[in-house]
Amino acid sequence: MPSSSPSLTIISKSTVYPSSAAAASSLKLSVSDLPMLSCHYIQKGVLLSAPPLLNFSDLVLLFKRALSLTLSHFPALAGRLSTDPLGHVHILCNDAGVDFIEAKAKHLTVRGVLSPDRDVPDCVKQFFAFDRTVSYNGHFLPLLAVQITELADGVFVGCTVNHAVTDGTSFWHFFNAFAEAAQGSKRPSNSPDFHRENVFISPSAVLRLPSGGPAATFSQDEPLRERIFHFSRAAILKMKLVANSAGVSPAVAEIMGKQSNDGFKAGNNKVAPTEISSFQSLCGKLWRSVTRARKLAPSKITTFRMAVNCRHRLEPRLEPYYFGNAIQSIPTVASAGELLSHDLGWCAGLLHRNVVAHGDATVRRGVEGWEREPRLFPLGNFDGASITMGSSPRFPMYENDFGWGRPLAVRSGRANKFDGKISAFPGREGGGSVDLEVVLAPETMAGLENDVEFMQYVSSIE
Repeated sequence: MPSSSPSLTIISKSTVYPSSAAAASSLKLSVSDLPMLSCHYIQKGVLLSAPPLLNFSDLVLLFKRALSLTLSHFPALAGRLSTDPLGHVHILCNDAGVDFIEAKAKHLTVRGVLSPDRDVPDCVKQFFAFDRTVSYNGHFLPLLAVQITELADGVFVGCTVNHAVTDGTSFWHFFNAFAEAAQGSKRPSNSPDFHRENVFISPSAVLRLPSGGPAATFSQDEPLRERIFHFSRAAILKMKLVANSAGVSPAVAEIMGKQSNDGFKAGNNKVAPTEISSFQSLCGKLWRSVTRARKLAPSKITTFRMAVNCRHRLEPRLEPYYFGNAIQSIPTVASAGELLSHDLGWCAGLLHRNVVAHGDATVRRGVEGWEREPRLFPLGNFDGASITMGSSPRFPMYENDFGWGRPLAVRSGRANKFDGKISAFPGREGGGSVDLEVVLAPETMAGLENDVEFMQYVSSIE
């Protein structure tokens, strides 16, 4: 029986199984996977134009076949979590299947979903399954759900994936393979690597969890606003120029350490660039502006947390398509007074220094620290002065062409959102453009929207 909400009707829900049996029996969760058991499932999706030659029923069949084929190459996603008697958590690759949901929202248009220059509409949250579901629940729920929603003039493909099973790199790797399968590919262009012989796999560490599993570590009921701010390539290059033009000042030289034309030694003892990157410049600009909008006391310590991919930071490197979480969080701290009294180069320089220093030795110290004290990832803004940057403008989000063109936009669900949660997406036009999905308390968002220093770089999305 179809079920409905004020703006969306669920037409059907079914289970999709891999087209061939899994070769692996189980995969042990790593020290990067386990902290995510208290995080919500990842909810990301793409907005597509309506396919010109397929009705929606035929499109659903196409997606089901493509999903089944893709699962045969990503068998972990069709499994369930399982905890052994010693307390170690594994992905049981048992071909239990994933949820597939067909929905209709014919009163919604592409333009309405895009909602340019306004807050992201609440209807987007209904395009995803497993709303506010923590990843521990993968012990008894599917690890993946795909929802296909028909709009008046488009289609939204929403994927919800257990965060203890994938990070953003693996999430979009799967999504890309799913799109390739819809176009007729029998195998993904890049096969996932399921090997578990690496520093993230602890032989003995056990994460002790409360009976019944953990809850989310942040409030899920606080009032929030969410907007997409678009930054063109030209705007970001301008910010980068401003940030690096301050590089000769004594303050920045002190932050960056002794420099030469060839760079300086990073944490993995390799020569790292002294130039502040485009993305670090953008993050520095955001950090200053959000701090100003929050009207914090000058002595208040602020934190900018940035999730980084560790696959290429280890020696030897992990495979680029290693499946699972291989991320760590880099915190950078400064007082509100310091951020607002110094220039963009100083703020972005702090971020730059910490990112380039996060090499093999730093990654391994993080793993060792977690093994000594296993703990869940403390997602949230506990002191009202934090920003958490997730996702990446390098993820191939707009490469998800299901056969009739690139996505029109990328959007996310309600998962893991709190005051100060930011997600970075590539801009649709490419070329180094970036979209920031910004979630803030209403009064902070209003302050950011009135911050000329920030808004002068924001472009309208048409």
